[in-house]
Amino acid sequence: MRLIGLVLLAQSLLLASLTAHAQQAGKVYRIGHVAPADFDQPDPMAERAWPAFLEGLKKLGWIEGKNFVFEHRMTSTRTGIQQAAEEFARKKVDVIVLVGGARAAMVQQVTRTIPIVTLAAGDLVGSGIVPSLARPGGNITGMQSYAPEIMGKRLQMLREINPTLSRVAVLRRYSWHPGILAVYQQATDDAAQKLGIKVRHVRFEKADELPGIFAEMRRERDGAVLIWQDTAIDEVAPQLLDLAVKHRLPTIVDSSKWAKTGALIAYGPKATDLFRQAATYVDRILKGAKPGDLPIGQPTTFELICNIKTAQTLGVTIPQSILLLADQVVE
Repeated sequence: MRLIGLVLLAQSLLLASLTAHAQQAGKVYRIGHVAPADFDQPDPMAERAWPAFLEGLKKLGWIEGKNFVFEHRMTSTRTGIQQAAEEFARKKVDVIVLVGGARAAMVQQVTRTIPIVTLAAGDLVGSGIVPSLARPGGNITGMQSYAPEIMGKRLQMLREINPTLSRVAVLRRYSWHPGILAVYQQATDDAAQKLGIKVRHVRFEKADELPGIFAEMRRERDGAVLIWQDTAIDEVAPQLLDLAVKHRLPTIVDSSKWAKTGALIAYGPKATDLFRQAATYVDRILKGAKPGDLPIGQPTTFELICNIKTAQTLGVTIPQSILLLADQVVE
């Protein structure tokens, strides 16, 4: 009788498990997506990285409209992001995806229960958003685009282009998260010191400040500009790059779209690979994993784009040592 009882119990547990699985299999999950306000505009992020995320989901069996749907909210303001998070919380979406550690932190202020997956973010530990890459805890996980060695490689490329380079302006817009700013500055300053380059950190808020800032760069005898990118500085890219050419200052950035529109060099993590890998986090969370138990992913592939047309306009030569490594050359 005891054996029969055990068999019946096992059958009962198996049946319950299969029933629960069937219920989950029939569920249509909801993924909240907080996107920049210009997400629907043609740029590499919209054209290549986002489709890579969708492709990653598809390979894992997630078909939009069949077993999951998106709740897209396009906004670039703090208020807009928090409102989107509040709406997602009311609708009880299953997971929220977005770009940027600061945005993830804003969403976390609204909900600490809905999992948040970063498609790409800055230094999540340095900014204090998560306590550890290996075990982030809380409800934030995903892919990190920050890698300290990138700063050194960018400065090294500028030195290869101009062996006598001694001063570089590091340009950013607005105030950054204090933790992220400290990490970026330290990594840049350490790399510059090893190369014997003096860096000058420059911040601006309004676009009409740029002409004066570039005039100051010439007075300070800065030989190149290292641009720290975010969505705010992307808005003034055309004006910024025109001024850089006017003042004959080589520019190096991390986004490919800048190199295609006039920056001399772009070098940074490959966004398509970050987004594709982020899909695995969504997959594991929707299958029951806790975000706090999933280690933050870091970039392993990088993209280098050189703009020969800009080099010719500036009267500089990009060495073969750099061109041979380039994923793309804009002519």
